[in-house]
Amino acid sequence: MDNKDRFAFLAEWYDPTACLLRRYQFFYYPNDNSVEMFDLKNQRTFLRRTKYGDIHAKDMFVGNRVNIFSRQLNLVDYADRYTATKLGSKKERTLALIKPDGVPKIGDILEMAIAANLMVTNAKMTHLTWSQAADFYVEHQSKLFFNSLVQLVSSAPVVALELMGDEAVSVWRKLLGPSDPEVARREAPQSIRAQFGTDSGKDVAHGSDSLAAAARELEFFFPTAICHGPPNTAIYLDCTCCIIKPHAVAEGLTGKILNSIAAAGYHISALEMFNVDRANAEEFYEVYKGVVIEYVDMVTELSLGPCMVLEIHGTDVAKTFREFCGPADPEIARHLRPTTLRALYGTDKVKNAVHCTDLPEDAVLEVQYFFKILDG
Repeated sequence: MDNKDRFAFLAEWYDPTACLLRRYQFFYYPNDNSVEMFDLKNQRTFLRRTKYGDIHAKDMFVGNRVNIFSRQLNLVDYADRYTATKLGSKKERTLALIKPDGVPKIGDILEMAIAANLMVTNAKMTHLTWSQAADFYVEHQSKLFFNSLVQLVSSAPVVALELMGDEAVSVWRKLLGPSDPEVARREAPQSIRAQFGTDSGKDVAHGSDSLAAAARELEFFFPTAICHGPPNTAIYLDCTCCIIKPHAVAEGLTGKILNSIAAAGYHISALEMFNVDRANAEEFYEVYKGVVIEYVDMVTELSLGPCMVLEIHGTDVAKTFREFCGPADPEIARHLRPTTLRALYGTDKVKNAVHCTDLPEDAVLEVQYFFKILDG
């Protein structure tokens, strides 16, 4: 077999039963969408080459998590030069910081990023202190606009996004457009700043200007060390939980769903992306065990890849938001309530776009599970 017919990665899987990190060579064959795994410690085949419909070529990049027969594998490195050259040469990560004036347009901004083939691989809403904002923009401290910039960015919540894609740094900067929205409207009318910016102070969003800056700025919001970076904005009061499920994230529906939520008048008080392992998914969905026949499939779906978790804040919000999401079965939703989230974006009872809190008394507990326990 020609190695050009396959991509090879080093992958890790945490075995919760043995409390061990197991390492594999993971092979993906794009011609027939099949996978194969080789156990590096025991030096033997772990999974013979098998067709697997739930994985695709776009999932193949270092840093991604893929779910293979209920095992969530972390792709930690390329295992041969061909794969690294073919898949890794242009892949970059960059920071997109949505400033307070841009947060109301987060759905539109995400849709534009996704349309530009940029994948959201991490996200967090946070409210920076003056000191944190000053630290982030320390390279501009001698500039005349420094104080006003820090004041703006620390005045209300921001959303930090990690974007990944081919030449992500330059693609995102081009998508943003010139820093002055008036100039952007003349020179790049389709850009984010042209469409949503007000003036040179309120320019919607920030983008890293180099790979080195991207690495530094991503570490600020999404540190690789034990610390967790700036805190989330969850308030745990008069709230309910919404999860944009992994299939909807993978299908590029995040921006559309956020726009639908905003258009219905709901206030998102916290937002964060999580990679939920199977044990946590089982714990979160435990109330459905033995009650809902789709329980096992629901657990698998939640642990299949990144999901986006929202705290929705408002009066009697658990009840009204549950109605807004619609029946669990999207087919029924399309017949009875065609404007609900599941009617618009769901496929079936498992891939039904969003989870929402069913019982009002569970709302705060579900929000706390993600924003206090998993982000703790």
